[in-house]
Amino acid sequence: MGAKILVSVLLFSLLIFRSSSAPSKRIRAYRPCKRLVFYFHDILYDGTNSKNATAAIVGAPAWGNRIKLSGQNHFGNMVVFDDPITLDNNLHSTPVGRAQGFYFYDKKEIFTAWLGFSFVFNSSEHKGSINFVGNDPLMNKTRDVSVVGGTGDFFMTRGVATLMTDAFEGEVYFRLRVDVKLYECW
Repeated sequence: MGAKILVSVLLFSLLIFRSSSAPSKRIRAYRPCKRLVFYFHDILYDGTNSKNATAAIVGAPAWGNRIKLSGQNHFGNMVVFDDPITLDNNLHSTPVGRAQGFYFYDKKEIFTAWLGFSFVFNSSEHKGSINFVGNDPLMNKTRDVSVVGGTGDFFMTRGVATLMTDAFEGEVYFRLRVDVKLYECW
């Protein structure tokens, strides 16, 4: 009987010691629970294209105006947009939603912007929205912004979106390829 108690106490002590020891350092490879690729097409109003424009300058520094982007890496310009989202890089493809939000150019020395926008879907494949925020160093080939939430099919989702400028025409048109990797899906 005494041996059984001693063995039980030792096993219990070992269990307690093992559970309180430092966890092992394992690197966990995260894999997205959902991956989506979209293109959004931004056409900036330039004073002559009001029928086609999907974006407009709503704030400009004293040396700028609201028709043309200012000098000094467009520092101080704020742009709002309501851009079509497509599944391929053709502007004339059927939109699957809208990219709605704003960006502002936030540095004089470097061509960079800060973004806050949503992809708003109302199609047969997706309903709801995905919300994005982050810094966009425009001269980098790829840039990551945070996915901070969503609604509908994307309720409370989180992840990363990799942006890549797929095309641009002067300062009036650009197209972004957006590779969305979601790591929290409900």
